Amino acid sequence: MIVSYVAYLIIALLAALFLSAAIRILREYERGVVFTLGRFTGVKGPGLIILVPFVQQMVRVDLRVVVQDVPPQDVISRDNVSVKVNAVLYFRIVDAERAIIQVEDFMTATNQLAQTTLRSVLGKHELDEMLAERDRLNSDIQEILDQRTDAWGIKVSNVEIKHVDLNESMVRAIAKQAEAERLRRAKVINADGEQQAAAKLVEAGRMLAAEPQAMQLRYFEALHDIAGERTSTVVFPLPMDLLRQFLQQPGDGGGAMSRTP
Repeated sequence: MIVSYVAYLIIALLAALFLSAAIRILREYERGVVFTLGRFTGVKGPGLIILVPFVQQMVRVDLRVVVQDVPPQDVISRDNVSVKVNAVLYFRIVDAERAIIQVEDFMTATNQLAQTTLRSVLGKHELDEMLAERDRLNSDIQEILDQRTDAWGIKVSNVEIKHVDLNESMVRAIAKQAEAERLRRAKVINADGEQQAAAKLVEAGRMLAAEPQAMQLRYFEALHDIAGERTSTVVFPLPMDLLRQFLQQPGDGGGAMSRTP
């Protein structure tokens, strides 16, 4: 009787071990790559999966988006400026079979490829482009990575450059350049203002010259402004027409003596 109980217990334990080794449950975002005696036999999941113990093995694959931090890379730009650049990489597995079979460790492979691509792409651009055109550089890096990881069943959805670190001397040089640029713009704006003011003065002079009475009104308005300042100085405008008679050179306009032959 005891022997039969022990036999039943052993059978129950073997059945439990068999079921624990045969039954697998995969979540919605997981897939299982199944190998039968070492050969690939398919991708299963999600849900309940039954395997043949000791004959079939399964490798779980997570299909969610993976976020990887690309370590700081020493980059020499096209204008020979040394900077440190780090980025963040977003990717996910779209083909579980290729991600397991085609590459040994897709996480490490993708991270290393991102580092080399980051150095090669940024090395073709100048420092000003790295600082001002990050969106275009992110798009270029993402496109290159997506093409190269397609054979591994990986889809690179986004690449973002986080920091571009400069040394102190380069920061001071950029500050001086920005200050010089601001001074140049100020001088250009000042010159444009002088040019516009001169054009307006010329236009006003032409209008006043066309109507002499308008000049007299301007004289009166100027006297009114001076009187309103409570000053002891009184200025009387003298028309230039009166001065022309005094400024005219002797003999100008006079008749020349004629010689008789």
